[in-house]
Amino acid sequence: MEWTRRHNVNRGYMRLEVWNDVMELFKLTWISVNRAEKVDMKLKSQIFNSVQSVPNIAEGYCRKSINKYLQFPYISVGSTGEALTRMIGLMQCGILPNQTFEDFDILHCAVENKLLALIRSLQARAKTKGWNEEIANIRSSHSG
Repeated sequence: MEWTRRHNVNRGYMRLEVWNDVMELFKLTWISVNRAEKVDMKLKSQIFNSVQSVPNIAEGYCRKSINKYLQFPYISVGSTGEALTRMIGLMQCGILPNQTFEDFDILHCAVENKLLALIRSLQARAKTKGWNEEIANIRSSHSG
């Protein structure tokens, strides 16, 4: 997906399939939670904060160090767990329709798997090459 017409090496994370899926997860969560009735502002805020933390892989990418980059997908995986837990709670309370949760869960699981694949890929690259050699080659191949 094309988010902006301006490109540079620092914006390479936008080519990552996982980052694009995360943006779709954010959109789906935002729409689903805002449509749900009886969700107080604190819980909405917690859900949105957790799902907003997932795309922070962009921040890691921009650090230009594989070891620093690696910290951010780990944080993102933790945030996915928090978001899933809160969405399960909404479904169990009958606030979130089962089909809405199912749609969320399908995309959420795909994002988790892609984040784990990104972590494995970065771990392997950290052992063999430096960031400068790899920055131009990190592409949307992290499909999980």
